[in-house]
Amino acid sequence: MYFTLSDLITDITQNGTEAGAAFVELSVSETFEQGGKSFLRFCVKDNGKGMSEIEMHQAQRPFATDGIKHPDRKVGLGLPFLIQTAEQSGGGWKMESKRKLEAPTGTKVPAGTTVSAWFDLGNVDTPPKGDISGMFRTVLLFNGPDEVFIKRVKETFRGRVDYEVRKSELVDALGSLEDSQSLILLDKYLRSLEESEV
Repeated sequence: MYFTLSDLITDITQNGTEAGAAFVELSVSETFEQGGKSFLRFCVKDNGKGMSEIEMHQAQRPFATDGIKHPDRKVGLGLPFLIQTAEQSGGGWKMESKRKLEAPTGTKVPAGTTVSAWFDLGNVDTPPKGDISGMFRTVLLFNGPDEVFIKRVKETFRGRVDYEVRKSELVDALGSLEDSQSLILLDKYLRSLEESEV
């Protein structure tokens, strides 16, 4: 089990970055629903190699792994933990994927995977949210994709947070995100966005 929802979202997002994706989009929202319930929803989209129907089914099984991405690992638990956590916390999940194939003319058919889930934040079985800003920082530092796009919406009694962040724009402004000074500035920037209710 993951300690926080942020840990869970980080793991699912990392799957996209490890699937040969050039672009990964992560959206995270906290909104009030009918009846006053508060839900956290996230969606990860990538344009990686995608999965077939059989591969998607296998990915939902807790003790199945292709043995390619992590050769020493005998199980793959990220998606099964997501499913279990979402369903136990009064939420749900959805996954869609298209496998990257070559068309007869030699053109590539668009591919990629989308994983989304939602959690009732008032449910006793929902893990704590964790460090959302820290999660975004980690996702932006993943190796692989040329672009990482983050969309964030948070409704509170004090106001609303609504912002977008692109890795390419941050690199233009800060230089290498792996530089220690850039990391400090990135962390401060993300935390200021997260706390800026309007």
